[in-house]
Amino acid sequence: MLYNWLQYISFAYPVFFGLLLVIPLMIYRYVKKPNEGAATLTVSTLRNFEGTQSWRNFFIHTPFVLRLLTIVCLVLALARPQIRNDQQVINGEGIDIMLCLDISGSMLAQDFTPNRIEAAKNVAANFIDNRPSDRIGLVIFSGESFTMCPITTDHSVLKSQLFNVQSGLLDDGTAIGSGLATSVDRLRYSNSKSKIVILLTDGENNGGLIDPNTAKEIAKSMGVRVYTIGVGTEGYAPVPIQTPNGVVMQKEKINIDEKLLTQIADETGGKYYRAKDDSSLKKIYADIDKLEKSKVEIVSFKRYTEKFLPFALAAATFLLIEMILRFTVFRKFP
Repeated sequence: MLYNWLQYISFAYPVFFGLLLVIPLMIYRYVKKPNEGAATLTVSTLRNFEGTQSWRNFFIHTPFVLRLLTIVCLVLALARPQIRNDQQVINGEGIDIMLCLDISGSMLAQDFTPNRIEAAKNVAANFIDNRPSDRIGLVIFSGESFTMCPITTDHSVLKSQLFNVQSGLLDDGTAIGSGLATSVDRLRYSNSKSKIVILLTDGENNGGLIDPNTAKEIAKSMGVRVYTIGVGTEGYAPVPIQTPNGVVMQKEKINIDEKLLTQIADETGGKYYRAKDDSSLKKIYADIDKLEKSKVEIVSFKRYTEKFLPFALAAATFLLIEMILRFTVFRKFP
């Protein structure tokens, strides 16, 4: 409980903690001079008192301990413990964005770290974090397409769905047309002035019920800009293949239909990119982020809740108890 409390607490005047240095000095003086100020009585013999102890002997240090507690609580009160609540009010016009992600078996190729699909998910998650005012959704496709998350402002749910994506959720293949058509359909009822699709794939269209050119024309008619990304290095890439003897790595030729992807991007007002490694993929999403800027005004509020009063009351309580004990139970007679 104390650990959780300290996680959310801050101090307005932490310089007052320097006063705690007086505590070891007080303890040193108390130990070195325990009988200072005590009354002295000379008697002929103490034999009659040997082996006897008063209950006050067990609590003789209580006033001093209470004094130390008083100082600690007083210092904490002077440091002004506070709980800070940060609030943001976001005003502005956002953009509706559909992420269209290829999850075919070839996306497991390891020319990216750890593979293409995981690299694409990580970069997309960072892109989502940088768009706090936008509604964003997610469509996946391989041999068919599926809406993992409709456009939403709840980016935590969106990212949760994104990280649940893995190759093999759908029939294998590369249905670029179906993926694009589904993404555009998710934007059908959008009232946003700016609607975009970011389509990422590593292959050529070889399946699906909708031709890529038909999907492109639908996007054009609805005013949806399409940014296309071809993922894969040059030449061949290592791809894990399941065999009866287990998983083996096999070199497969990279075939990206750059002509189709360029045509889709150009005719819808978007742009085609080629990502050959992790760093270039990050730069592509950063470039799209700059091109598609939202008009956003963020106003931050910081509210502080003071928490010094319990420490001040505790200091007063400890001091009062010490004074009562010192002048009653532990009173020293001359």
